Amino acid sequence: MNILVIHNRYQQPGGEDVVVDQETRLLERNGNKVNIYKRSNDELSHLSFGQRLGLIKRVVSASDSKFTVCRLIRELKPDVVHVHNTFLMVSPSIYAVCQEEDVPVVQTLHNFRLLCPAATFYREAGPCEECVTHNLLRSVRHACYRDSRLMSGAIAVMLKTHRLRQTWNRQIDSYVAISCFVREKFVQAGFPADKITVKPNFVDPDPGERSHPGDYALFLGRLTPEKGLLTLLDAWERLPSAVPLVIAGDGSMRHQLEAEVARKGLSWVHFAGRLRREEAYDAIKKAAFLIVPSTWYETFGLVIVEAFACGTPVLGSSIGAIQDMVDDGVTGLHFAPSDPDALAKKVAWAWGHVPEIAAMGKAARRAYEDRYTADANYPLLMNIYASAIETHTRFKRSWALPA
Repeated sequence: MNILVIHNRYQQPGGEDVVVDQETRLLERNGNKVNIYKRSNDELSHLSFGQRLGLIKRVVSASDSKFTVCRLIRELKPDVVHVHNTFLMVSPSIYAVCQEEDVPVVQTLHNFRLLCPAATFYREAGPCEECVTHNLLRSVRHACYRDSRLMSGAIAVMLKTHRLRQTWNRQIDSYVAISCFVREKFVQAGFPADKITVKPNFVDPDPGERSHPGDYALFLGRLTPEKGLLTLLDAWERLPSAVPLVIAGDGSMRHQLEAEVARKGLSWVHFAGRLRREEAYDAIKKAAFLIVPSTWYETFGLVIVEAFACGTPVLGSSIGAIQDMVDDGVTGLHFAPSDPDALAKKVAWAWGHVPEIAAMGKAARRAYEDRYTADANYPLLMNIYASAIETHTRFKRSWALPA
C-alpha cells in the first residue's frame, strides 16, 4: 500500500513523535511505501512579529501546507493519507485538499485537540470538559492554551469553523482512537461512532522481560503538574516504612520537587534525570513496580506498555486510559487520583507482597504480548486503512446519486 503520512511535531518531543516513527518503520518493514510530510512548531522561533500575528489565521488554514500536500498527492498518488497532528503549522485545511484530490483520510486521535483548545481536558489540577458540556468560549475565559486568551481564542475559532464546515464528519474517513477511553470521549462529543476504531500504540523493538523483580519503586515521565508528582511525594511521606523511590525524567517541576523532598526529609527518594531509551528500560526492569499517579485524562500510557513489555507491574491512578490499560489486581493496582492516602496503602501492600507483585509482572508481560507488539498492531492498522478506503468510496457514491 502507498501511504502519505502527515505530522506536525511539537516544540518539545513527545509520545506522538515516537508513535509516528514506530508506525512508519512498521509499515515499511511490511513492504508498504511510506512518504512523510513533516512540519515542526520549532519554525515559530524563526518568525517575525508580523508573521506571528498571522498565526491566528494559520491555525484555521495554512496556504503553504495546502499547496504542498496537493502537490505531494498528485506526485505520489497515495492510496490513503494518514494524519497524526496538524497543529500548528499544517492546519486542518489539508483535509479539504485530500477530499478534492479524492484520497481517503485516516486521523489518529492522539489527544483531545478537536474537542479542547488545550488538547488535555485539564485545568486547575483536575479534569475539565467545559468546552464540550458548555461551549468553546470557556477556553478563552480561562486562557487554557498556554495562559493566552488570544491563542485560546484562535484555536476555538479554528474548531468552530471546521465544525461548521463539517470537516470532522465529511472530510475524514476513519479515526484511530489510541484507547477505549479516547473513543468514548469523542463519541460522547458527537463524533461518528462507526468511524472510530481503537488501535493502541505499541512498543517495538521488544525490550525483553526482566529476569527477576527489582528493589525500588519508579516514576518515569515528565515532571509536570498533571502527572501527579505532588500526590506521589505526599504518599511517600505517609508510608509506614521507607521504600526507595526513583523519579526519572525532567520538566518544569524538577526544582520544586527536589525542594519538597528535602523539606519532607525523604532521603530515600532519588532523582535520576532524563534517561535515554536503553537506560529507561534498564530502570524499569530493576524496579519492583512502576507508579503512574496522573491527575489528568491520559489518552494512552506508553510508559505503561513499556513496563508491561519488561514484565514490571504498574500502580496507576484510576483515571483516563490508565484504568483500562491496568487490570486491577492482575497486571497492577488502581488507586484514586489525587489521593495520597490511597496511593500509600497500595504502595505499602505492593512492597510487602513480593510474590503477588511478581505474578502481576508475569501477567503484565502476557498483556504486552497479546495486545501491544508490532505484530499485533500491524493487521489492526491495515484494517483501518481498508475501512477508510471503503468508507471513502461509499460516501463518494452517495454524493454521486441523483437527487
